[in-house]
Amino acid sequence: MSVLRAGLLALVLVVALSGCEVMQRISEGAYRNAVTDGTIAELKQRGVRLAGRPACQMPEELPGERMRISCTAATVDGAPVTVAGTASEVESERPRELYVITVGGREAVRQDCLGLGCRHRNPAAP
Repeated sequence: MSVLRAGLLALVLVVALSGCEVMQRISEGAYRNAVTDGTIAELKQRGVRLAGRPACQMPEELPGERMRISCTAATVDGAPVTVAGTASEVESERPRELYVITVGGREAVRQDCLGLGCRHRNPAAP
């Protein structure tokens, strides 16, 4: 299981099992970290070095079993990096995910999971 999927699963489980706002923030933090780590790994595989860790946030709550995440960073050369991620069916055993990473305004990655251990399984966007 990829780090990203583990983070997403942790977020879903904690939100589903606990009404506690503190636990929800912790699990959102785990998911943000998983997306950050996955972004770094994917770009490193493509020879892109970042100046620092991407800053990720979950800008809004979506109705139903859906989530959205966005991240920003810069390369060591100063090119802007953006990450847009969506997940649907997040309470299911196999959530549908899509992550798009752009570097300098050009799409560098479009896939259904990020990072080491990632096995691409759902080519369609959620």
